[in-house]
Amino acid sequence: MQETVFYAYAGACLVVGYFFGCISTGYFVGRFFHQDIRRLGSGNAGTTNVLRNFGKLPALITFVGDVAKAIVPILLIRFLFPTEPVWYLLGLYCGLGAVLGHNFPFYLGFKGGKGIAVTAAVIVSTAHPIVMPVGLLIFILVVAVTRYVSVGSLLVAWIIPVNTFLFYRGDQMFLHMLIISLLFTVFAYFQHRQNIVRLIHGNENKLFKTKKEKEAEKHETN
Repeated sequence: MQETVFYAYAGACLVVGYFFGCISTGYFVGRFFHQDIRRLGSGNAGTTNVLRNFGKLPALITFVGDVAKAIVPILLIRFLFPTEPVWYLLGLYCGLGAVLGHNFPFYLGFKGGKGIAVTAAVIVSTAHPIVMPVGLLIFILVVAVTRYVSVGSLLVAWIIPVNTFLFYRGDQMFLHMLIISLLFTVFAYFQHRQNIVRLIHGNENKLFKTKKEKEAEKHETN
């Protein structure tokens, strides 16, 4: 594929991914409850904030919607461009567009989510089959041990660059792939910058609290 043609396709994939990403599932779930999820809790229109404010089923719906809006266009790209490594790089462009659309939806004042569920969908759609279960296991273990979803999310953000390095480092387009892959990490850390500050200061919100922590809170309020 000629370079100019490739970049035209890449730009189209980025734009298509962005508009898919703009489908803010968390926002629409919140509107079902006559609430703007961006005005509740962390102000994030993602799965974790929906879970804390509306419960498990709305959070599951949000997660499925956020995953689907990246998987669907990337699978379409895999169908249209089955040749390796072209489909992988175009899939990354599309996935990056979906993350940008999720994080910065134009019709919501460019205020959306943090892009981790969408990034996970990009991993599922593009990564080597062995990378997906390993990444999922790491995320579950880290969140279970630390009880910080943000810590698990920040680790997930490195899976795409790792996948690119492990399976495409010998390709002539490797540097291009690696740069696009690292942008997922950059945006994830940018969107989690407040979480990182809270982690440093020890006041980040935990997914759940232990019995001792709940009892300590009761003593503080009494």
